[in-house]
Amino acid sequence: MMSAVESYLAACRAAGFKMSNVEYLLRSFARFAVNRGETHVRAQTAIDWATEAASVAQRDARLKTVCRFARYLFIEDQNHELPPVRYFAYRKTRRAPYIYTRTDIEQLIHAALKLEPTNALRPQTYASLIALLSATGLRVSEALNLRSADITPEGLVIRKSKFQKSRLVPLHDTATEGLHKYLTLRRLAHPGDDHVFVDDDGHPLRYTIAYWTFRKLLKLACIGPSSNGQSPRLHGLRHTFAIRALEASPEGRDRVGQHMLALATYLGHANINDTYWYIEATPELLRDIAATAEDFLIGEQK
Repeated sequence: MMSAVESYLAACRAAGFKMSNVEYLLRSFARFAVNRGETHVRAQTAIDWATEAASVAQRDARLKTVCRFARYLFIEDQNHELPPVRYFAYRKTRRAPYIYTRTDIEQLIHAALKLEPTNALRPQTYASLIALLSATGLRVSEALNLRSADITPEGLVIRKSKFQKSRLVPLHDTATEGLHKYLTLRRLAHPGDDHVFVDDDGHPLRYTIAYWTFRKLLKLACIGPSSNGQSPRLHGLRHTFAIRALEASPEGRDRVGQHMLALATYLGHANINDTYWYIEATPELLRDIAATAEDFLIGEQK
């Protein structure tokens, strides 16, 4: 069983997947199965092993990991059983995102420009990072991983981010201009590294540092939880971009569908359901849908 795990991990890594957490889980499952004297995946054994997790979400994740492993093995050896994927009937729920107003974003950028020391690169780094995230909807990790060569006349080249997918993100002229202004300052201050966003020592900006600095900026900008209890987060800038893009969607069923597909591609979603989630997560969009549906029904009844 363990050799089968190693073969599966090697195949996935050859395809570009990191598999760090999967490696831990599958080795744990293999030991569990071997202790039962089994050489093939058995559905009940997979369920029993997954059930040892503390929460339903963890049990579901563990079982699905074995399911993917079993499908890989089943291709060559049908003595392996395929566990039921939805055995735990778990449905992932997402908390409603905090949506920033234009004023919020302006205040965050203004607060960033006041970071100490004001004569260093740090204020410009965070102002530019917030502006870029707001204008593009990039994942924070994607922005922090940007290199100078990734900025092209056609847009930003996002290389193998989440789901190991690469894509091209076109930029508005104003975003391009702002990014190049920052890069000019960045290259003067730290010419030795090709990361776009660096700290004042010239090292690539780390997520943990960016996260805590953003928490500080929220306080400086007097931005707190919304009336519905949603807490502002750095990743919320991506949510805000997606919501504003959907609010600007053209009318007409076919055109809306094309807009959704384009937005899913732009954001780098592996599944368009991740894009549709923004509709149900935003009361304003739901109200627009309800009003449109009501107008349609009234028109049909006339």
